[in-house]
Amino acid sequence: EEEDDDDGDSEEEENPVQKIPDSHEITLKHGTKTVSALGLDPSGARLVTGGYDYDVKFWDFAGMDASFKAFRSLQPCECHQIKSLQYSNTGDMILVVSGSSQAKVIDRDGFEVMECIKGDQYIVDMANTKGHTAMLHTGSWHPKIKGEFMTCSNDATVRTWEVENPRKQRSVFKPRTMQGKKVIPTTCTYSRDGNLIAAACQNGSIQIWDRNLTVHPKFHYKQAHDPGTDTSCVTFSYDGNVLASRGGDDTLKLWDIRQFNKPLFSASGLPTMFPMTDCCFSPDDKLVVTGTSVQRGRGSGKLVFFERRTFQRVYEIDITDASVVRCLWHPKLNQIMVGTGNGLAKVYYDPNKSQRGAKLCVVKTQRKAKQAETLTQDYIITPHALPMFREPRQRSTRKQLEKDRLDPLKSHKPEPPVAGPGRGGRVGTHGGTLSSYIVKNIALDKTDDSNPREAILRHAKAAEDNPYWVSPAYSKTQPKTMFAQVESDDEEAKNEPEWKKRKI
Repeated sequence: EEEDDDDGDSEEEENPVQKIPDSHEITLKHGTKTVSALGLDPSGARLVTGGYDYDVKFWDFAGMDASFKAFRSLQPCECHQIKSLQYSNTGDMILVVSGSSQAKVIDRDGFEVMECIKGDQYIVDMANTKGHTAMLHTGSWHPKIKGEFMTCSNDATVRTWEVENPRKQRSVFKPRTMQGKKVIPTTCTYSRDGNLIAAACQNGSIQIWDRNLTVHPKFHYKQAHDPGTDTSCVTFSYDGNVLASRGGDDTLKLWDIRQFNKPLFSASGLPTMFPMTDCCFSPDDKLVVTGTSVQRGRGSGKLVFFERRTFQRVYEIDITDASVVRCLWHPKLNQIMVGTGNGLAKVYYDPNKSQRGAKLCVVKTQRKAKQAETLTQDYIITPHALPMFREPRQRSTRKQLEKDRLDPLKSHKPEPPVAGPGRGGRVGTHGGTLSSYIVKNIALDKTDDSNPREAILRHAKAAEDNPYWVSPAYSKTQPKTMFAQVESDDEEAKNEPEWKKRKI
């Protein structure tokens, strides 16, 4: 529907390869692991990438400079690989499908809008549970109805949801084999008008339902791809008549849904090693694009272009020395986004044929910090930022033990308990504690003043000569202290009354 600018030249009309925007490229570094999901908003201003490292990164073409840094990174699904990311048709929400059983919807800034409910895995009929009970494969927004999306899962169902109602799915489609046994859908999509739902299954079949009739599929082609090879992508052309399917059997096939009895075309020799390798149509609907996988060190992953009319392999681009997993050709920007197996997201564009997108950020030079600013700013050092307060980096246990062995304090053997009185300045075991030792010694104190009066009066002369505490305060008001004279035993005997004297 949305055509590239062309001059109406007959040659230009004849040769769609001329329109492929691949003269320039930029590389966005998502991480080190596979970029397994790409999403561009309808206006083409923002790109989201998701990977096997659980991260979702946001890239803003208008706000990015030539350093190509993501402005936000988050892990919306904790420790689940990101399988699929897609912006809604209004561009204000992103559907995140991960390896868990619950899809999430986040807004443009990464905040969670809703999370689908988990179903009850003990109910046999999957139509009676409120949500998926097993790992998800992929998901897709409805192209026309705001807030409706679809997911497919290992529990052998395709479910449609509404953002306003996360507690229960809207409808359940159950793919079946010809014998009526359940079969797992590996990918699903809406048709361009949103009336049909297509799913490819593990037994190699492609089944298409009317969105409002969940019971029997409208079309069912049972041997579209080899059974047991997971078909990784189905997508409708812009005119809505043709379906492209990317098989795990290294093929790409085109189907006319008006005559859904055999493939229009089939191309083989397109290796894929990822369950989300996808394919897409060019904005003018004349080309079909898909990526190929390679083993590490065995050549480079390619983006392969087929002409839709003849299905000739008309063009290919060597992307990188890793697999090409995701490809996205944005109709407004006319730029091709590619996600690779080594953590890169590449954007291909042509300055003449493409609009905005990558063209906005390549012209911006990386802004250097102004010298004047850096000089005037004083350092603010928090005490714990200084090296002396910094906690030492935790070594490995074995290294720490080896270091401790060299430390004489840490490797000192504890002394055995002392029996008996004590030796070398160490207290003997008198009940073990210092207090019990002191109490014992107090009880053992043998120095006994037999006359307490004498013990007190020993200090009388010193107190009299050099009064310090009490005497100066009371010297003016108190009478002079008088102590009884000490008499000898003989005098005592003389002064005793008669009745007290001993009789001889």
